[in-house]
Amino acid sequence: MSHRRKSIVAGNWKMNLDAAKARSLTEAVAARAGEAGSVDLVLCPPALYATTVAAALGLAAGNSASGVALGGQNAHEKESGAFTGEVAPGMLRDIGSRYCILGHSERRTLFGETDATVNAKVKAVLAAGLTPIVCVGESLEERESGRTEAVVSAQVLGSLAGIPADDLAKIVVAYEPVWAIGTGKVATPQQAQDVHALVRSLLARLSSPTVADKIRIQYGGSVKPDNAAELAACPDIDGALVGGASLKADDFLAIAKAFG
Repeated sequence: MSHRRKSIVAGNWKMNLDAAKARSLTEAVAARAGEAGSVDLVLCPPALYATTVAAALGLAAGNSASGVALGGQNAHEKESGAFTGEVAPGMLRDIGSRYCILGHSERRTLFGETDATVNAKVKAVLAAGLTPIVCVGESLEERESGRTEAVVSAQVLGSLAGIPADDLAKIVVAYEPVWAIGTGKVATPQQAQDVHALVRSLLARLSSPTVADKIRIQYGGSVKPDNAAELAACPDIDGALVGGASLKADDFLAIAKAFG
C-alpha cells in the first residue's frame, strides 16, 4: 500500500508506565523500528519520562539514532513564566522532542481546552520548531445526532485559525472519534475515510488543495494490529495515533507495519 504522503504512527502513552517500563518499551520499539519500513515513528511518553525515553533513543538535539522520534502529550502556549505544573514547547524541544500532541479529546473534555486554547498552543508549538499533532473528533452523542461534520469542521477551523499555509503544511492532524477511544469500538474504514476526506477539504479551505494534499491525517480510536491494515488502505488515512496498543511493542510495531 503506497500513499503519496509518508505515513506517521505515534504512540500516546497517556498517564501510564514507570521509568523502567518506559525505558524497556522504548528500547524494544527502537530495536525493531526497521520493521515499520519508511513509516515515521513517534513515542509520546508522560512528560516526567521524556528524558528517559530521549536517552533510550540516543537523541541529541532532536536527531534520533534509532529513527524513532520523541513527542510531548501537551504543552503550554507561553514560552516561560508562572505556570506551575506546565511544560513549555521549548522545554520539549530542548530534550530532543520533535512532535507534540495538542487538543486530545481528553484535554478538551477533562481539562476544558477549547478550540481557542488549542489554536494558541498550535502557534506556540510551531514557533518552538516542533510539529503539532492536532486532534479533532466527535462524541457518540454528536455522531448519533448527525452532527459529526459540524463538530469536526468547527474544531479544525477553530484549532487551525490564522495559521499561514506554509506552517499548516508542517502540521499533522489526528481524527479521533471520541466514542472509539479506549472503548474497543472502532470507526469502520468508510466512516473514518469520510471524516478524513472532510478534514482534508477543510485544510484546503484554510490553505490550498496543494497544501492540503501534503498534510498527514492520522486516525486514532482503538487502533489495533487487527484493524490497522484496512484503515491504512483508505486514501486519506496517513497513519495512526495509537493509545493502549502503543504500550506493547509488538502491537505498536504491527500497526506501524500495516502503514508501511
